[in-house]
Amino acid sequence: MDHKVTFKQLKLLPELERALEKQKYTIPTPIQEKAIPSLLEGKDLIGIAQTGTGKTAAFVLPILQRMKQPSNKVKALVLAPTRELAAQIGESFAAYGEFLKFRHTTIFGGVGQGKQVQAIRQGVDIVIATPGRLLDLINQRKLSLSDVEFFVLDEADRMLDMGFIPDIKKIISQLPNHRQSLFFSATMPSQVNELAKRLLKNPVHVEVTPQATTVEKIEQRIFFVDTQEKEQLLRYILNQKHLTSVLVFTRTKHKANKVAQFLTKHKISSDAIHGNKSQGARTQAIRNFKTGKVRVLVATDIAARGIDIDNISHVINFELPNEPESYVHRIGRTARAGAEGTAYSFCAAEERSYLNSIEKLIKQKIEVISHPHHSDAAQTAVGSASKPPPKYNRRSNRHARPQKKSKRSFRRR
Repeated sequence: MDHKVTFKQLKLLPELERALEKQKYTIPTPIQEKAIPSLLEGKDLIGIAQTGTGKTAAFVLPILQRMKQPSNKVKALVLAPTRELAAQIGESFAAYGEFLKFRHTTIFGGVGQGKQVQAIRQGVDIVIATPGRLLDLINQRKLSLSDVEFFVLDEADRMLDMGFIPDIKKIISQLPNHRQSLFFSATMPSQVNELAKRLLKNPVHVEVTPQATTVEKIEQRIFFVDTQEKEQLLRYILNQKHLTSVLVFTRTKHKANKVAQFLTKHKISSDAIHGNKSQGARTQAIRNFKTGKVRVLVATDIAARGIDIDNISHVINFELPNEPESYVHRIGRTARAGAEGTAYSFCAAEERSYLNSIEKLIKQKIEVISHPHHSDAAQTAVGSASKPPPKYNRRSNRHARPQKKSKRSFRRR
């Protein structure tokens, strides 16, 4: 998209323009360009956008502009599915609001509530929260939402995946009817759509990427490999020096730990993040990854949701996700801020059906790479061999043997 609009043309407050200049932002992203004018007019909004599109600034800037004088009451509430995303949204309010006098706090579980309650008691204008801890504080009468004028629900589809929808409905029931509501989701399952209708009044609809499509700038490659050879393949790939900042995905917490331990044992700096890690450990791991102290971060889907790091050079799917949409979310972690990115995926025989679903969704065949651990069995698996046991679909026996794909060799660069 050829941008001609600058932030100066969006008629933001001088204090916000100054903050944007300090962050060296001059050109809004497509969602910022489309959303900010409507939000400044006070309209409700539904935004179909993934993390990394600039959606945080798209709602933070208008909220900061439309809030009047600082008060000791909560005027803006942002709900996020994970602690990491809540923390990053908090950082955005701090950065863009640096020259304004509003106070914000971040509320999430996994840590003691003492400091969070203290911040509320001292008076905050903006609360960024995960649903569970927020409800706890409401039920303890530590926090009131009766003065909220701006409400943002971020990553609604991930909220659904994590079972937060009942909590969100309870939170919405505590909000005043007269408010500006913003709703963001990467995809729109029926339950999420129903929630949007309940939440929003005559919303402006902004969609910056079609639902569940891959970023065109991402180079995608597939490595066929037997399950027991995956760790050695990962080690072989990570010996290539051009893989500078690598996010590795596993399906389970146990596997994330196992892979990180294997890499550490072979002197490849790595860490794992998942739901069983303490908040302090997760925050530290992300900080170490951002600063380059750790080269490889191994993560589960839920833990990685909300990680917004611009310089990830490679995403590696150590295990393919069983939902093709998750593949799109995963590889979207690279190619941020206009950069190009690379996504490698390991596919064992029992994951072959997952790969078929992914290629059907993204409407392309992913290029096959040959390597020392290549498995013909994985590449040609059909029928019951192409699915995880014990599930078996008789119809898959009728699948034709796939055509032999061209192989491209993975060479050291």
